[in-house]
Amino acid sequence: MIQENKTNYSALTTLTTVFFFWGFIAAGNSIFIPFCKNYFSLDQFQSQLIDFAFYLAYFVGALGLFAVGSQKGYDIVGRWGYKRSIIYGLIFSALGAGAMIVSVYINTFFGMLLGLFVVALGFSLQQTAANPFMIALGDPKTGSNRINLGGAINSLGTTLGPIIIALALFGSATAISDDMIKSLSLTKVMILYTGVGSLFIIVAFILKSNHKVPAGINEEVPEKANKALNSLLIMTAILIGCFLPVFNSYRGDTEATADLEMQRMMWLLLGLISV
Repeated sequence: MIQENKTNYSALTTLTTVFFFWGFIAAGNSIFIPFCKNYFSLDQFQSQLIDFAFYLAYFVGALGLFAVGSQKGYDIVGRWGYKRSIIYGLIFSALGAGAMIVSVYINTFFGMLLGLFVVALGFSLQQTAANPFMIALGDPKTGSNRINLGGAINSLGTTLGPIIIALALFGSATAISDDMIKSLSLTKVMILYTGVGSLFIIVAFILKSNHKVPAGINEEVPEKANKALNSLLIMTAILIGCFLPVFNSYRGDTEATADLEMQRMMWLLLGLISV
C-alpha cells in the first residue's frame, strides 16, 4: 500500500484526464444515439439499447471483479496495481472504440453495441482502480479532496462532451435537427471515434511512461462477502428473467398493442422492485 503523505501532483494530473473521459463519452451518447437511430434504421427501443449496453458494462465489470476477488480471496485490481489496472482499462476502451468504428463502417448494429460495451467495460475497470488510487496519491486525510477533484473533472467532461461532439460533427452546438442527423457524414463519425480511441492509447502510454506515477499495488486482503455476492447474483438472475420477455417481445413484426405494452411495463416494474 502506498504511504506517501505528500501529494503526487504529476500522477494526479495524469489521472484526472481519465475522469474527464468517463463523463465525455457517457454524455456524448446523447449525440451518438440519434445518429445510430438514423444510420441503422432503429426504432425507439433499439436506439435505447445503446445506453443500455453502455451502463450494463459498468455493472457486469464491477460484479465480475467483485465475484472473482471474493472467490480468490484477494483484490485483483490491488494486486495488479492501480496504475496497471487503469492502463488495462484504457486499452480495453481503445479496442472497443476500434470495434465501434469497424461496425459502423460495415453497418452492423450488434457489433457497434458490443464495441460500446467493451468501451464501458474498460471504464468500469478504470473507475474501480481510480478512486482508491486518488486516495493513495497523498495524505489519506485529504483523499476525499482529490476524489472530489476527480468528480469535478468528470462533471466537466459530462458538460463539454455533447458540445464538443456536436461541434466536431455538425459545426454547431445549437439544437440538432433530424435533417442535420440525416446529412451527417459517416467519415466524420469514424474520424471522431478514431480520435477518441487514439486518446485512450495516448493516455495509457503516458501513464506507462511516467515513472512519477506509482504502481499503486495494494496487497490488503479484502473481507469475505459471500452473502453480498450471492445476493447480487440472485438479483442479476431475476433481472435477466425480467428483461428476457421484454427483449423477446420486440422480435419479429409483433404489433405494439396496449396489452403488450402493459406486459412489458409489468416485467420492467418487477425488475425494478427486485433491485
